[in-house]
Amino acid sequence: MRNRLLTTTLCLLSAVTVSCTPAIREFFAPVEVPEKFNATGTETLADRWWLALQDEHLNGLISAGLSGNLSLRMAWDRLDQAGAVARKSGADLLPSLDGTAELSRRTVKNAGADRDSSSSHTLALAASYELDLWGRVRAGRQAAEFDLLASREDLQAAAITLSAEVATAWYQLLEQRQQITLLQEQISINEQYLALVTSQFSNGQARATDVLQQRQILEASRGELITARTSEKLLAHQLAVLLGKAPGDFAPPAAAGPVELPPLPDTGLPVQLMEKRPDIRRAFYQVQAADQRVAAAIADRFPSISLLATAEAGDSSVRDLFDNWLASLAANLSAPLFDGGRRAAEVDRASGAAAEALHSYGQTMLTALREVEDALVAETRQRDFLASLDRQLALSSQSMEQTRERYIYGDMDFLRFLTTILNHQSLQRSRIRAGRQLIDFRISLYRALAGGWDLERSEE
Repeated sequence: MRNRLLTTTLCLLSAVTVSCTPAIREFFAPVEVPEKFNATGTETLADRWWLALQDEHLNGLISAGLSGNLSLRMAWDRLDQAGAVARKSGADLLPSLDGTAELSRRTVKNAGADRDSSSSHTLALAASYELDLWGRVRAGRQAAEFDLLASREDLQAAAITLSAEVATAWYQLLEQRQQITLLQEQISINEQYLALVTSQFSNGQARATDVLQQRQILEASRGELITARTSEKLLAHQLAVLLGKAPGDFAPPAAAGPVELPPLPDTGLPVQLMEKRPDIRRAFYQVQAADQRVAAAIADRFPSISLLATAEAGDSSVRDLFDNWLASLAANLSAPLFDGGRRAAEVDRASGAAAEALHSYGQTMLTALREVEDALVAETRQRDFLASLDRQLALSSQSMEQTRERYIYGDMDFLRFLTTILNHQSLQRSRIRAGRQLIDFRISLYRALAGGWDLERSEE
């Protein structure tokens, strides 16, 4: 049975998020959630998903990024702002109390030399309180509290995104290091072939075009090496910025070599994904906040009652100041009679915003499901592609050996030999690139399944 109503699980989820969670209103999710994913694994995925890769260098880089990345610090700052707004909205439910103090002195000069002087001292207190009969103030406070919860989930989503970006950049950098090592080997081989064809040209066994073609291949390999070294530097710069460091002051760890991926993780059920993904939770809280703003807009169309209490003391002498008091209590009723449709239009606007938030929530759910399914399919097909590349490389190696022998003994022209060389070297580079792409797809799967973890705010 497909799960259309997700409110029960999400309410439980929200209840454990914070102890003072605002009231959750139930609503139907705008999309149908399938019972299961089309594929899954057996390995349990930890909250800190990158630990599954068992890469100490990556662990250190992500730890540095979580403490130093400026975009993540901005997410913390937005959380602070949302908390302040929530506290400010809650203050409207309490009375306000203002106090004033006044001291005045009056001097009158008579026609003669005498002067008459008098002074007065006044203290006043004023308290006001709005009776929230229709729940307008409460709805505004709850909307701000839901915004705070959404901001917390936004922080978690930012941390997951950052960790995935660091991992992707790191393994792209490792790929370039592998490409550099391979290209250096290929350059050495191409230099040997150039020496061979040059020698045969000197003996009249090869044409000048053969020598030129091999020189061109050698220069192309050197050009590829320059490009790979450039990419390595640029990726190091990218890593530095992700870690909150200046590119010129950062040197990535000196590691190289292929990475062995662990078994496929257990994807769980789609409904579980709906509960734990921060972006889905954020969208859910945004729906709740928008719903509360609709309630506030509706309540604003009804009359409001405010209470005002004042107390004032005054005397010409400070000593007798508190002997004479004047106190008053008043109630104020304000009802909208005609506003040109402004309040009604605000209700329509808030309702439209709530509908948009609900559809955005559904779109976020669909995107999450697609990301998991895409990553599963991509990894499966990439493994098939890698197996094909391995078979091609095995055949290419055999072809290279036989072609080389036939060329040396004059049984094959240089063009066919050159084609075999180019094909084999291209396959070698493609194999390294495809291996890194497999890691990218696994990172995408981890990112799609990640649910966040306890974040610690770094010191400034």
